[in-house]
Amino acid sequence: MSIPRQPLVAILAMPESSASVLYGMYDVFLSAGRDWDYLVAGAPGAGAVRTVVVASRAESFKVLNGVSITPEASFDEIPVPDVVCVPDLAVDPLVPIEDGRFAREVEWLRRCHASGAVLASACSGTVLLAETGLLDDCDATTHWAYAAAIAQRHPRIRMRTRSALVISGQGHRLIMAGGGTSWSDLTLYLIARLAGIERAMQAARMNLIEWHAAGQQPYARLARTPQAADAIIARCQVWIAEHYAVPSPVAAMARLSELAERTFKRRFEKATGLAPLEYVHTLRLEEAKQMLEAGNEPIEAIANAVGYEDAGFFGRLFRRQVGLSPLQYRRRFGAMRSALTAK
Repeated sequence: MSIPRQPLVAILAMPESSASVLYGMYDVFLSAGRDWDYLVAGAPGAGAVRTVVVASRAESFKVLNGVSITPEASFDEIPVPDVVCVPDLAVDPLVPIEDGRFAREVEWLRRCHASGAVLASACSGTVLLAETGLLDDCDATTHWAYAAAIAQRHPRIRMRTRSALVISGQGHRLIMAGGGTSWSDLTLYLIARLAGIERAMQAARMNLIEWHAAGQQPYARLARTPQAADAIIARCQVWIAEHYAVPSPVAAMARLSELAERTFKRRFEKATGLAPLEYVHTLRLEEAKQMLEAGNEPIEAIANAVGYEDAGFFGRLFRRQVGLSPLQYRRRFGAMRSALTAK
């Protein structure tokens, strides 16, 4: 009887990787088809996926937080994998990547893709996929804090940061997970694709993995625009941070700026990337999120406290921007905060 070939998954290690994501993916891949059989039948299964940690060179090096790893192979020592996974990449999203910084990795990813491999990235690993040029004119996702920087450097990429998982490209061979632990969604999806849905479900049950069905937007910080270099706009940003609940906030900022309202709006959007009213909404919703997490005030009271007289409008805006209703947000994150602060 012929033995089915195990698909080969290569996980790319770089000094900018974090050990938790790299080895978290590694462990879940190796558990597929192996550990469930051990639990229910008393003997480990053969394993559904073969996994290897690769790097440009096979010598040991330290990754993020000082963890030492030894790659199992260099790029030249393995056949073309079925899948290449890029873990998170700890680079400053506000600092442009120097040309050539990841030249070896980018060239190898392009070569693997041209030979038929699926390329997948977790969290900020999309930064590296973007450098290959393969994401141009494709949908993509990444950690919410990196989306704007990638879009600015690669304007042809269509960022879909509300999604925890995006499957894109010709033949669906470009796959990206959003921020944080959504690498687990990516790993389960790849197991299902390579070894079948039942193996993926077993791995999820074995490792207590919960699918990020709501995407990553509920976890994202909405108000993340840095203070503008334009001194007039920066002064308005400082003021509105304390007065976001005032009536007619955009007109109030325009008066503070001593600019004509149309001129103020144009300069504000140029300096911050957001229209003034959109900026105010992000501040209000961030405060509402904190109030929903920390207390039990009625939704209507929270809406009024952050500047919305119409609680219905507040609820619709909250769901559109955050991905959950205010009540759903309270149930998820209020319970988490309560558990973490319990004596």
